[in-house]
Amino acid sequence: MDTNRCSWVGKDPIYQEYHDKVWGRPVRDPIDLFAKLCLDGQQAGLSWITILKKQQNYEAAFHNFEPTKIVLFDDQDIERLMLDKGIVRNRLKIKSIINNAKAYLKMQEEGIEFDQFIWSFVGNKVITNHWVSASEVPTSTPKSEEMSKALKKKGFSFVGTTICYAFMQAVGLVNDHTTDCHCYKQA
Repeated sequence: MDTNRCSWVGKDPIYQEYHDKVWGRPVRDPIDLFAKLCLDGQQAGLSWITILKKQQNYEAAFHNFEPTKIVLFDDQDIERLMLDKGIVRNRLKIKSIINNAKAYLKMQEEGIEFDQFIWSFVGNKVITNHWVSASEVPTSTPKSEEMSKALKKKGFSFVGTTICYAFMQAVGLVNDHTTDCHCYKQA
């Protein structure tokens, strides 16, 4: 018997595992949130499965998304990463991760906890939507627009409203599993 999943998942076992165990589960760890935001930025113009299949390579290349290590990257590191076939070799996207690490650390210096900042956009509670089909699920919302503007103001890049909404879905700020999905009530 087939498991009922959101229609975007398809048959790829990597996608199914991600959907069933990661997507839409509330994330509170600040470094995990930072990593996911950076990975969602890498997706711009690509399918999520492309980034998902490269996630371990990104974790290795960017020191498990530890901002204090990433901010030390220099031009030589960027050139090294441009030759790394395990990640998306786009100079702007690579630089965005370094830039975002700087913005993250600046927020810390200002006494702003990244997890609290991110969760503030949903009042620190998961928003559970009741979508019957994937066609109802938006690609952005006023809350993702608000998050995008706030992140850009803090110095982050590759954080447009669509990326922010995909991020909100992935880290469980919103539960966008369709109502027929086996994960709908679990998320």
